[in-house]
Amino acid sequence: MAGMVYLVGAGPGDYRLISLKAVECLKQADVVVYDRLADDRILQWAPDDAEYIYVGKASSNHTMRQEDINQLLVDKAKEGKCVVRLKGGDPFVFGRGGEEGLLLQENGLPFEIVPGITSAISVPAYAGIPVTHRAVATSFAVVTGHEDPTKGKSNMRWEHLATGVDTLVFLMGVANLPHITAKLIENGRPADTPAAVIRWGTKPEQRVLMTTVGTAAEDVAKAGLKPPAIFIVGDVVNLREKLRWFDEPKTHPLFGKTVLVTRARSQASKLTARLEQLGAKVIETPAIRIEDPADDYAALDSAIGNLSDYQWLIFTSVNGVEHFFARLFAAGKDARAMGYAKVAAIGSATAEKLKTYGIIADVLPQEFRAEGVLEALKGKLPPQAKILLPRAQEAREILPEKLREQGALVDVVPAYRTVAAAVDGETLKAQLAGGEIDLVTFTSSSTVTNLIQIVGSAAALAGVKTAAIGPVTADTANKNGIEPDIVAKKYTIDGLVEAIKENM
Repeated sequence: MAGMVYLVGAGPGDYRLISLKAVECLKQADVVVYDRLADDRILQWAPDDAEYIYVGKASSNHTMRQEDINQLLVDKAKEGKCVVRLKGGDPFVFGRGGEEGLLLQENGLPFEIVPGITSAISVPAYAGIPVTHRAVATSFAVVTGHEDPTKGKSNMRWEHLATGVDTLVFLMGVANLPHITAKLIENGRPADTPAAVIRWGTKPEQRVLMTTVGTAAEDVAKAGLKPPAIFIVGDVVNLREKLRWFDEPKTHPLFGKTVLVTRARSQASKLTARLEQLGAKVIETPAIRIEDPADDYAALDSAIGNLSDYQWLIFTSVNGVEHFFARLFAAGKDARAMGYAKVAAIGSATAEKLKTYGIIADVLPQEFRAEGVLEALKGKLPPQAKILLPRAQEAREILPEKLREQGALVDVVPAYRTVAAAVDGETLKAQLAGGEIDLVTFTSSSTVTNLIQIVGSAAALAGVKTAAIGPVTADTANKNGIEPDIVAKKYTIDGLVEAIKENM
């Protein structure tokens, strides 16, 4: 039975510019054939067990010939697979999607075209350059910059193109800039016409070079700009001065900064999103992975079986809440099993997670750490209070110890454990040593110790700024030879981001 092929435009670079239809296609994919310009994070929407085939093309360096890519799509579809051909930009704007579709049609195989946002319009937009603007430009043309200038006859009608269109956008034309600019001038485009070269448009690595048609080739060579980049010509380029927004410091104060997020991948999204909103390039390298406790859930399950014995439950993290309720539900119970027990939560995120299970914390200390809970509980505990503390297997002992000193009976049960994630430590060390990372974030003590384990020693972070979510995490960093440059005053993700914004 023949499969289905979706020729999908992945957009210009920013993974959030992909369409809902594209995401729907990815979710049902058996095979994903993707190229160089598609952001890897787009692949997060495809199933983990899908087959991933990279066919990226860089200038003069093709992983697979186009003819072979075409045949690959045919072969996979004939196997009955759902195939997503993920292409940077739009499949039909110099994406060779037409060639792929024609071969599929010749083989009687079904396919759909899922348009993508083309870099011809979006990249200038991210640079603050509209391709059309009232009283400035009423027409624009998208032109390939790949045409070989040494071939006998050109397919480009330079005599019409040079002056017949207000705005010209050349895709993939950096290598051919001397030829392109010479032809434009030769055919009537003034050498002083404003122009811009935009590299990695829509991504945090975006770089914009303002120039003119006459000086573009020389300016690009001096600046060392390499593909992928677009070349835009026309008076609209001057509008960047007033419409610049993406790489504008007031709008995106972290633009040009690269931040390493060490949080567990399943929990990194909020921190990543907040940093990206401020313009940062984020590298997600989870230093920790959340796993079941070493003894599985024997201790937690036993405590849940005797839940009515406890007068207080104290939750110290979102993970503790999630794992506790997962085991509660596995036992065939729900929040009603907690009876009249009161609940304390460390941190607003922990309290918010409790609300999703129908529980409003009775105590939420102002200081989001163990010492804050102890202060908040003063005078609230009955004599010999029976307290359940479901938490990480590895955690500070100060909370249960101090509660016991006050006469409480505390059962500390592991609800989960954090272990070092499988990360390419050598690559990360090279990035740190090469100055590719401006800031490392630590959101817990375990992210500190596990990152050091991954890169070999604290010395690997020398010269790189670090930010800690609070004093406990900062103290762990100090004990391991890292003095954080930034420590959040409010011990939350939002507090950490605000501290980074103020100090970077």
